[in-house]
Amino acid sequence: MTDTTDYGPASYVVDIEKDTLENSNFRTTRWTGKNLQLTLMTIPVGGDVGLEVHEANDQFLRLEQGKGRVQMGPSKDQLTFDEEVGDDWAVLVPAGTWHNITNIGDEPMKLYAIYGPPDHLHGAVHPTQADAENDPHEH
Repeated sequence: MTDTTDYGPASYVVDIEKDTLENSNFRTTRWTGKNLQLTLMTIPVGGDVGLEVHEANDQFLRLEQGKGRVQMGPSKDQLTFDEEVGDDWAVLVPAGTWHNITNIGDEPMKLYAIYGPPDHLHGAVHPTQADAENDPHEH
């Protein structure tokens, strides 16, 4: 039976590959915090994530199992980005971009998604923890 617990906003660690592969639900919200959310997804053969847009959130998705067709674009009728992905591939979706992933393989597609607004300035580099702690743009 799939664990459907949302462990946020408490501190949490997870074997993300194991958790994703064990998920049998279309979507399981695994962790919800103030600025970030982790969901697990299982897409049946021929199914899809669902064409959608997140106006205020960037999104990271990673396939742990299966083969998918990623489509993205500026509108739901103009999906100009079209790529095939497989195990261990990541998909990065900018806020305001219409997107969908369709399972084109012969097994359930297992993936996880992380949603959130940026937490750091674009291009920020902190070689050490002290650098991060002393950066006036950080918390």
